Amino acid sequence: MEKEFVANSNAGQQCVILENRIDEIRRLSIIVEEFFGEHQLPSEMLFKMNLVFEEIISNIIYYGYEDDTKHEIVINMNLLNGILAVEIKDDGKAFNPLANPEPRLDAPLEERPIGGMGIYLVKHLVDEIRYNRYNNFNILSFRKNIRDKG
Repeated sequence: MEKEFVANSNAGQQCVILENRIDEIRRLSIIVEEFFGEHQLPSEMLFKMNLVFEEIISNIIYYGYEDDTKHEIVINMNLLNGILAVEIKDDGKAFNPLANPEPRLDAPLEERPIGGMGIYLVKHLVDEIRYNRYNNFNILSFRKNIRDKG
């Protein structure tokens, strides 16, 4: 498939198609920054949302695929009345990141298992998050009140 640079933004909507390469996170960060600028959204939320995207997309790229072929990760963003709704869809192996137990923050570092902090952070940076597996696709959706300072 020919590489697409899809960044259509109108009326608070944007679709981005990434390849399963880690350098695509930088491209996504630029697109998200432009989206926030176009809609005059708070810069403190831009940092938080870029962190959320980086955690989710890097997990998909590093752990979602068992082959070295090119895969697409599709991100749809919708902004309506200050609420950013995002859907991230990939064809990686089935994995519900929300099913993992919360990390034990009270345990000493050497007793904690590796991993899990990124999803923990994502859960605390968004207002609502959901996972679904549909037609061999992972679909992770989240919402964030973008005008909220929290």
